[in-house]
Amino acid sequence: MGMIKTVAQAWKIPEIRSKMLFTLLMLLVFRIGSNIPVPNINRQALAELFTGETGLFDLFDLFSGGSFSNFTIFALSITPYITASIIVQLLTMAFPYFENLAKQGVEGRKKMAQITRYMTVVLAVIQAIGLTVGLFRRAVIDKSVFSIIVVILVLTAGTAFLMWLGEQINEKGIGNGISLLIFAGIVDRIPSAIRSIYTQFTSGNMTLITIILLVIAAILVIAGVVLIQEGQRKIPVQYAKRVVGRKMYGGQSTHIPVKVNQSGVIPIIFALSLLQFPLTITYFLSADSGFTAFVTKWLSPNGNPGVWVYGVLNVLLIIFFTYFYNQITFNPVEIADNLKSNGGFIPGIRPGRATAEYLQKVTSRITIVGAVFLAVIATLPTILSALTALNIHFGGTSLLIAVGVALETVRVLENQMMMRNYQGFLK
Repeated sequence: MGMIKTVAQAWKIPEIRSKMLFTLLMLLVFRIGSNIPVPNINRQALAELFTGETGLFDLFDLFSGGSFSNFTIFALSITPYITASIIVQLLTMAFPYFENLAKQGVEGRKKMAQITRYMTVVLAVIQAIGLTVGLFRRAVIDKSVFSIIVVILVLTAGTAFLMWLGEQINEKGIGNGISLLIFAGIVDRIPSAIRSIYTQFTSGNMTLITIILLVIAAILVIAGVVLIQEGQRKIPVQYAKRVVGRKMYGGQSTHIPVKVNQSGVIPIIFALSLLQFPLTITYFLSADSGFTAFVTKWLSPNGNPGVWVYGVLNVLLIIFFTYFYNQITFNPVEIADNLKSNGGFIPGIRPGRATAEYLQKVTSRITIVGAVFLAVIATLPTILSALTALNIHFGGTSLLIAVGVALETVRVLENQMMMRNYQGFLK
């Protein structure tokens, strides 16, 4: 109810309402483009390509909102931009040049954004070539060089346009543009999911009790996602008083917020990418091959006992990647050094090495809670799919992304309303 109230209050403010309308318009443009097909593609052959298990391509289809399986102009979605952003983020920890750019403030961020854009286009071209010449080659009608180049350019231009669309939302709209594009693709699948449940209910494959239990489970999962996403440990920090000339500085108290789920949905994506990779290879092999039979039985979420092996591996990989990603993004030694240099300390903890060890211990304990939560959210839909007729393999991932983006967007709305109140007060 608080979220709805915040949106309703923001809608009453003309300036924020115009930003909200602009954001909705851009998302509408995205959904229209997601239904424009790429030229020179046989739709019947394309439909045959996506019958059965498609492995990692299901994850691509999730982020594209169905554009990947339909091979529209936005088939590559925004995934090349996400990949480029992750690569640039990792480069800042591996190369001094990128590390210096990250410390240069606004100008450094502009240069890194420009590098990310160029890298996005390069990755989009590579993926477009792979899809056109590789995966979708049977669906391409005219296999001449000119026709293939046109398809590659259309796919690359689609990703470049989405990147521009996301940046326009960042500048003139509300929230993070890239996240909202993924959010729109996920939400667009809700009507088809409801229709699928209704069809199974009318055909007798699903009972009313099952639907009620499914709705209750969805509500509980959403509540859990909100609780974990908003949960954080506030580590108190005290700054020592110091006299400079005739003025006294410091003495104030603050805190270091350590989120329960600092890594977001990234560990789930990494784990799914590894687990779905063998299934993706079988897509290009014969159904009678030994490798295909082994993967289908032991590593597939549709296999027996593969579903249980898949679930256990998924849990272990998510926990591993959660710790791995948190170690990269949260540096206790650097935080402890910054506190010490600025006269800050955690009450009861010595500055320096003892502070770093304390922060490491706290984050390790909190991370296990977030990691187990992510593992349950990601694995539960797979187990339910094996026990019921529902196809919700990526339901947990979708839900986590959708709820996270919704919470972040509402938070941005609240900040904008607060800033507007301050501006009005100062005037």
